[in-house]
Amino acid sequence: MSTTPPGAGDRLVRAGAIVFFLGALATLATMAPLFLGTRPLPSIAWSLCMLMGVGFLIAAAGVVRSARAGSRQR
Repeated sequence: MSTTPPGAGDRLVRAGAIVFFLGALATLATMAPLFLGTRPLPSIAWSLCMLMGVGFLIAAAGVVRSARAGSRQR
């Protein structure tokens, strides 16, 4: 187990991963009726799929923040 302190963007990366996986679950739930032949979900479910992109952007911002903090320390 590592005892290093969390970096500058670690929380953003974790939050981005959580939002991304929520978007992935929404995508699976939205696509399932198309394959099962049932009635499609309403458009709000389709808009929840955009959480994947939002989570990716949050995580990318955390990586950039960590990289900038690391370059300042050198």
